[in-house]
Amino acid sequence: MTFDVKRIYLASRSPRRRELLKQIGVNFEVVQFREYLPRGADVDEASLAGELAEDYVKRIACAKAEAGWLCLVHRRLRRFPVLAADTTAALEGKIIGKPGKRENVITMLGELSGREHRVLTSVAIKFEDKVQFSVSTTLVRFKELTDEEIAHYAAAGEALDKAGGYAIQGLAAAFVAGIDGSFSGVMGLPLFETAQLLRDFGYRVL
Repeated sequence: MTFDVKRIYLASRSPRRRELLKQIGVNFEVVQFREYLPRGADVDEASLAGELAEDYVKRIACAKAEAGWLCLVHRRLRRFPVLAADTTAALEGKIIGKPGKRENVITMLGELSGREHRVLTSVAIKFEDKVQFSVSTTLVRFKELTDEEIAHYAAAGEALDKAGGYAIQGLAAAFVAGIDGSFSGVMGLPLFETAQLLRDFGYRVL
């Protein structure tokens, strides 16, 4: 199957993913799919019992891409590939999701303090019957955090919707003692893997 793709759809409301796609010159439109799903809700992002972090991000990213595709078909939009992504953090095999509230940020950062954890982001693209995905894994090492640093960061409020309870592109950059892997992947969209997938779907990157 060959493609001649001039633009794509992004099935995400994340401003960081929009910025990262723009960084590599991708022409995209955001597809909002909440109201177009049969049940009227976004993809359920709850992890399954015993689910590995790698399997979790792959499953959710693919589900988001499928939901985005369903939206554009339902709305009879011109068909272009739909890109979606999902990010999570994992510590010793345990998935660390989004904190949602300040108290959880404090707990999460306390667990990550002085330790190395993994950040996994899966990118999935859907077009017609074709779905492909890639998973990026990055090791992030935090310095020892004081209770005061954790409390100050939690109060800043930038991490409530961030996997692992922190935003590496924000104030939490001061906590990162080392990183091995994709910085953009920790932000939410690994650009190398994304570019490779886009090329597979006929979108020329750079």
